[in-house]
Amino acid sequence: MPKTILIIEDEKYLSDMYRLKFEHCGFKVMTAGNGQEGLEAARKNKPDLILLDLIMPVMNGYEVLREFRQDAELKDSKVYIWSNLSQASEIKKGLLAGADGYFVKTNMTPGQLAHKVKELLRETKDVPAKKIKK
Repeated sequence: MPKTILIIEDEKYLSDMYRLKFEHCGFKVMTAGNGQEGLEAARKNKPDLILLDLIMPVMNGYEVLREFRQDAELKDSKVYIWSNLSQASEIKKGLLAGADGYFVKTNMTPGQLAHKVKELLRETKDVPAKKIKK
């Protein structure tokens, strides 16, 4: 079963471009054009990973992230900020707000982001612990 990604981004051309790239890589992709739509889509569909823009109408990314972290059903969602705000203070603010990571849009091609998302969603196998000799 393909992993699901939710892209919360108000720039339609960007969300469409990345949706096509992620679909080409085998992901199921949903998009939302603002923070409120993103919250509703996440509650309904429970995506495996969320890419969250910061500057959006209706609810900005920080407000959306706060809602995610306070919602019992969504608090453990993998939410990665995906923004052009590249200042160290913005990155720190996003991580302190509860984001699992921070990607600067202009620093990555669609292919690089798709590769990183694949790495983040790679299923790991449980490896039995070895006994420690005393």
